[in-house]
Parts: sequence; C-alpha cells; structure tokens
Amino acid sequence: MNGITVRFWGTRGSLPAALTADDVRAKLAQALVAAVGKNLDTLDKARAFADGLPFAVGNTFGGNSSCVELKSDGAPKVLLDIGSGARQAGIAALRELQGKPGEFHIFMSHPHWDHIMGFPFFNPAYIAGHHIRIYGCHAEIEQAFRLQQAAPCFPVELSTMAARIEFMRLETDRSYDIAGYRVTAKLQAHGGDSYGYRFERNGRIVVYSTDSEHKLEDTAETMSFVEFFRNADLVIFDAMYSLADSISVKADWGHSSNVIGVELCQMANAKRLALYHHEPAFDDAKIEQLWRESQRLEEITRDAHRVEVTAAYDGLEIAL
Repeated sequence: MNGITVRFWGTRGSLPAALTADDVRAKLAQALVAAVGKNLDTLDKARAFADGLPFAVGNTFGGNSSCVELKSDGAPKVLLDIGSGARQAGIAALRELQGKPGEFHIFMSHPHWDHIMGFPFFNPAYIAGHHIRIYGCHAEIEQAFRLQQAAPCFPVELSTMAARIEFMRLETDRSYDIAGYRVTAKLQAHGGDSYGYRFERNGRIVVYSTDSEHKLEDTAETMSFVEFFRNADLVIFDAMYSLADSISVKADWGHSSNVIGVELCQMANAKRLALYHHEPAFDDAKIEQLWRESQRLEEITRDAHRVEVTAAYDGLEIAL
C-alpha cells in the first residue's frame, strides 16, 4: 500500500442518527416494488438486484459521528476525530493488531462533543501496551476529554485507562512530520474555532476540513483555503447544509454546503471531494439527492479538470 487508504467510520455531524424501524420498512417496500416481475429465486440474483438499487434504497449513509482513518504501509494508525464511529475503528484495530501493542495518532478538529464522544468506547485505550497520542490546536483538548469521562458523566475516569495517552498541542500554518505524514493544520470558522488538516505522504494528499463555514465574498480567506486544498487527491469537506440554508437561516452556524465544496475543489484543482458531516435530520434519500445535485453541478461548471464527487458513508474506503 504505497498510497493512502481512507476509511470512514463515522460521517454524521452534530450527533449520531440511527435508522428507525420506519426507515427500514420504507426501504424494504421500495425494494419490493422495484423487484416486481423479476425472477429473484436465488441469493446471488437477489444480491445482484440489490446492488443495482439506488444507494438510498439499498444502502445507508450510516449514523455514526465523525471518525476517519488513514492507512498506509509502514505508518501507524491515524484517526481524524474520535466521534461515535471510533467504537468500530477500535474493534477493527484490535483485530488487525492480533494482540500486539499498537500506536495510534488522533488528530482533533475541535473538542465539540460529537467529535470526542467515541473515546470512552475506544477499546485500545483500555489495554496496557497501546500508545495513543491525541493532537489538536485547542488549549482545551485534554480538558474536554477528561471532563466527558469525569463523574457523573461517565463511570470510568480517563486517568484509569490502561493505555499510555498523551495530548500534543499543534500550531497552525506550520508543518510537522508525524506518523509518517507531513501534517499542516489550518484555522477554520466555527463556534469556538476548528482546525482542518492537510496530510501528505508518498506523493498523496488528503485534506480533512470539517466544521468550517466559508463566506466566499471574503476573497483572501477563500484563496487561503484554495491553497490549503491545492492538488489534493481527496478533500473531506463539511457539506452539512444546502447552499440555501448555509446563507440564510443557518448562516454563522459554523458549517458549509455541497455547492461551496465543489467550487473550492475546482479552484484548488483537487481530484476528489467527499461530502461529509451529514445533517442528522437528513434521511438517506435527502443525502443522496444532495450528492447527485453536487455531481451535476460539477459537470455543468467543469473546465478541463474533473473533480470526482462522492458522499461519504460509514464503511466507505477510498484508495489513493
């Protein structure tokens, strides 16, 4: 694996949002209607049919909050935020390590609850021999982690976790060599501030930019993000709102839109855009609609350079 594989463990914003029984029944009903007249008398035929259904019918974007993993041969485990998706990330990591001690590097965009809530359920933190470094630009990162596990909020204090846990403060607009990556942090507009990260390794570039609001009328600020995204193989972008919401009723709420994500990636000559931090009130059909609209927008505004647009979902892997 000379490049980077990006694994999404949690893609929702603000809070987890699980499918309901009504959601599942609605998907099942749509699939049954689509199956009328088809001879699906074997499991293989049924699976092939399911594979051809619209994403929102045959799949789900998932409900876990922010957690993304970067994987590359020769590099330790890297996680971006530690929301509720971190529970599954920890289970998978222990399975891969097969009892050997692991080294984990966790980069925090900010300490809001949806981005730290998975750490009390991150199994490697409870096992002696593992080494966990948590990086962030906020002075309060360590305090936030300790507070959420302090009584009466949680029964296990962070200080009693058996792994070696360290908190590391980073500065913005400065590059660091960490875990085999060249890492640069950037301040973003969000309540209490957030920070995006640019990761470079073996000629590949991944940008993680969630919980960031962009006002394109500020040309200097816009161009600073264009440079931050410049030539990225993948930009993971906060597209929580529609453009209409982001500039009207939800202006100054600290999030961005699918439309702005497309525009910035086009200007930056980025290769791929992953819409991320999905609105918890949106069902799968709404998220797919925004995804398809984003693809169409990219097509009709494209110059010679194509930006591949996808919508991140829990379990998605992208090899770069």
